[in-house]
Amino acid sequence: MAKLTTTIPLFLSEKHSCSYLDDRIACSAFVHPSFELNNAFYSRLIERGFRRSGDYVYAPRCPQCQACTPARLPVTQFKPKRNQQRCLKKNQNTQTVIKPARFEQAHYDLYLRYQDSRHSDGSMANSSPEEYLNFLGSRWCNTFFVEFLIDEQLIAVATIDRLDNALSAVYTFFDPDFSHLSPGMYAVLWQIEWAKQLKLDWLYLGFWIKDCRKMAYKIEYQPIELLIDNVWQAFDFSC
Repeated sequence: MAKLTTTIPLFLSEKHSCSYLDDRIACSAFVHPSFELNNAFYSRLIERGFRRSGDYVYAPRCPQCQACTPARLPVTQFKPKRNQQRCLKKNQNTQTVIKPARFEQAHYDLYLRYQDSRHSDGSMANSSPEEYLNFLGSRWCNTFFVEFLIDEQLIAVATIDRLDNALSAVYTFFDPDFSHLSPGMYAVLWQIEWAKQLKLDWLYLGFWIKDCRKMAYKIEYQPIELLIDNVWQAFDFSC
């Protein structure tokens, strides 16, 4: 039987300064908005190195740079390191609530506080409610907001896409006053466990960028797989 193929219309963004590496020029290939996306189709695209931001799906196509490397974790093979075990222990009283990706004032307030603390000079620091939801949510993707609470106080929110055979970690923001609990790390560890419970194969972690501190942490979760030359390859950075 002949394979059915689908032609996806793409368009290139204008070249612009990279948000991750100061001396680089960035450019992305976007799926054209006229193409009707759904959760199942995105599950295939993410395997090929695409990523979503709101309703838009893109892949880096930067001139003279290939620093953005798609990363994923085979969840059944994951073994926490000592610092990750300590993080789990510190958060043994942290509770979670899984919610649909809808606007809630408490989430938005926490998001603004996080941006002001961590990325005050960034474009997202003063996002309106509409901009905030357009960045995290999607009309066609199966997305959840997972609350992390201590004594009923909201300390973090993780945005997660549930795909056909994987979870995708979209974005996590947290209360800076609880940084000592490493809520960003705990959110990833929690997603690994949730993917196992759902009997899914992978947790997609977005792009690993070696020379960018805020993106380089992803190799701390082992074993990691990186998409190199359109092939997922296992890498061991624990040595």
